[in-house]
Amino acid sequence: MTTKQTFEKAMGQLEDIVRELESGDLTLENAMKKFEEGMKLSKYCSRLLDETEKKITLLMADEDGNIQEKPLDEGSD
Repeated sequence: MTTKQTFEKAMGQLEDIVRELESGDLTLENAMKKFEEGMKLSKYCSRLLDETEKKITLLMADEDGNIQEKPLDEGSD
């Protein structure tokens, strides 16, 4: 897995790995390798989602730092 990988590409690879594992056609050794690769991709995607959530939270904070939940379409006319 490269450091410049996009979330979408990582998710696509993860979906491919799940399909391969579910097929039951892999040897135990290959299944373990795919599982390990899938876990790395899963952690990568999870980290990206966490970072994105933090950025969104910062953008939603008011001038006092309070988070206010607002409708997604607020202010878009």
